[in-house]
Order: sequence, then structure tokens, then C-alpha cells
Amino acid sequence: MSITSVLSISHLTVKFGGLTALDDVFLDIAPNTIVGLIGPNGAGKTTIFNSISGLVAPTSGDIAIQGKEMKWPASHELASMGISRTLQGVGLFSGLTVIENVMMGADHTSGSNFFKDLLGLSGRAEAKLRRRAIDALAWAGALDLAAKMPGELTYPESKRVSVARALVSNPRLLLLDEPAAGLGQDEIDKFAALLLQLKQRCAIVIVEHHVDFIGAISDQVYVLNFGKVIASGTFDTVKRDPAVLAAYLGTTQQSGSEKLGDQSA
Repeated sequence: MSITSVLSISHLTVKFGGLTALDDVFLDIAPNTIVGLIGPNGAGKTTIFNSISGLVAPTSGDIAIQGKEMKWPASHELASMGISRTLQGVGLFSGLTVIENVMMGADHTSGSNFFKDLLGLSGRAEAKLRRRAIDALAWAGALDLAAKMPGELTYPESKRVSVARALVSNPRLLLLDEPAAGLGQDEIDKFAALLLQLKQRCAIVIVEHHVDFIGAISDQVYVLNFGKVIASGTFDTVKRDPAVLAAYLGTTQQSGSEKLGDQSA
């Protein structure tokens, strides 16, 4: 495992009864990079996220964060380990403003209490949280939405707010689960530009069905099929890999590689 990696995984295996969801999976995430996880439906992409996030207990495997080997994290430990995640759904609280929703993503290990802060019972801590939320909204290109309610947002705006909420804990690693889902091509292009800016701040790992989106922004791509990593490298490299072509297209013909960018993961 590389000591310079934000996160490294080796020999990750997850079994559900007699089903092997992940089989000897490896990942290595360098700082300030975008890493894409692609593969056909049911390949195990989200299960990797769930293992990292403490939602699924690995059957076996090793994990290292910032070069330090440790036990697999529980979900409540993610923020303290510098990991933040968005889910497939946006999941904003309808009764809170955008900035309050973003504040909900803050890491409370510093001793602040969000609900007391929100009620004005701890003014200094509340102000600090609010400044962090403003910074996160600015990074996500959503600062102008701070005072709005979730019901007033367009779907693309809600996506940006969910990213801001994940950023407010100042993660070293941001996990994005299908961030382009439900977006039109113009919004996908804008979101791609946002992520290319965000990698200045933290490493990003993306599970995504839009393969062309992954190809446009990723520094490294891992392709999964039936719970195994069948290829890894740059997008241009993996899209020509015979195993990848077979998984997506049912062919090992090199001539099919150009079609990969038009397929869904």
C-alpha cells in the first residue's frame, strides 16, 4: 500500500451468504485525483462504497488511510478519518435552509453541537460552522443558494448543495455515488467542470453509470465485473482492454473500444 495514498484497499472480499459480491478487490487513491469506478450493473461498485462507509462489513481485506493500516471504519467514524460521502439521492432536509442543510454535514468532533448552534445557544461555534458552510457552498458553486429552501431548488442545484454538505467536514476523500444521475448533458458538463476544480481540495472517487462522464474527468479508472477488478489505469487504456470490451459489449474486438464511451455502467 502506498504511503502517499489517501486510501488504499487490498484483498477486499464481501460475501452475502453464498453470494460473493466482491472478490479480492484492490484500489489505490492518490491525493488530488479523480478515480472512477465503472462496470456493468451488479458489478459491485456501490458495495465498495458501502464497505468503505461502514455500511457493509467486509468478509476479509485490508484498508489504509493516509498510509496507515487500520480496521474498517464504522459509518460514524468517517468524518474523523477525513472521508465524506454523498448518496444516490440528494436527501436534503425540507425544513432547513440550504446553508443549514450544509451545516448538518459538519464534523462535530471539535465539540460543537449543531442543534444548539442552530438555536443560537452557542453563537461563536455557530458562526464558525456557518463560515465553513459558506466556504463549502462557494466551492460547490452554490453560494447564491444559501438562503433558499430545498423545495425552491432545481434538481441540479440540489446536487451541488449535497456536494457542499459533503465538503463542509473538510474531507481528504470525497465519495460520490452516481452524481450525474438525472442530469441533462449540459448540467453533466457543468458538474464535470466543478469536480475538476474540487480535486484541488480533495481526492474524489466516483461510482457512475455515465461512462463518457468518467472518461472526461478521471485520472484513474477501475473497471469491475462480477465483483472483480478486471482492469485499471487511465480511461483510454481500460476502454481498449479486451476484458472490458467483453464485459460491456460481449466482444473482445479492439474495434469496439470506441463504442465504450456510449455505454452505461
